[in-house]
Amino acid sequence: MKNLLLKLKIHVSDHIYLKDPETSDLGKKIITESINLLDELGFESFTFKKLSEKIDSTEASIYRYFESKHKLLLYIISWYWGWLEYRLVFGLTNINSPEERLNIAIRIITDKESKDFEHPYIDLDKLINIIVSESSKTYLTQNVDQENQDGVFEGYKQLVGRISEIIKEINPDYQYARMLISTIMEGANHLRFFSKHLPLMIDKDEDISQFYTDMVLKTINKN
Repeated sequence: MKNLLLKLKIHVSDHIYLKDPETSDLGKKIITESINLLDELGFESFTFKKLSEKIDSTEASIYRYFESKHKLLLYIISWYWGWLEYRLVFGLTNINSPEERLNIAIRIITDKESKDFEHPYIDLDKLINIIVSESSKTYLTQNVDQENQDGVFEGYKQLVGRISEIIKEINPDYQYARMLISTIMEGANHLRFFSKHLPLMIDKDEDISQFYTDMVLKTINKN
């Protein structure tokens, strides 16, 4: 899987960027150092000026790729959802039992594991920190409806839809599959955040995936 992922180009909506950062060394450097800085400083303190100093270039060069730091964050978050979908597709290959596929899918979207990932310019551990702390800022904005129409959130929605279909295989009568999976994906980020910053809000950090697996199976149980 590691070698295959290296060859894959993860799709990100072209409405997010002005120039695809994967097409140049500078673009890739912008993504690398953006992840480093966002992990270190947080979105509020992150600026293109600080990024330009980090990459030893100019703010103007960054603006040729992204019109704002919001769009840059959108790119990073969208890339992550695309990577998760690839991981899900590979993880479910040749698994016939829908119950087993659902267990695997829940583990993939709730687990912070990154040891099987290699990429020349993406630090996944730092990227996951950004997902946990900053991902909701991509859609809790005044422009969310227009960005949704532009297809910016397609990767996220496809991921939710793909796992929802597994739930329908298990229990076709269950009516809230998308709401359930959306709740899990957002809730897992919140619990990871609590684990790091508000530990008394959770029981055991290592049991987050098991908690959601138990919750889903009990929720969709036909009986």
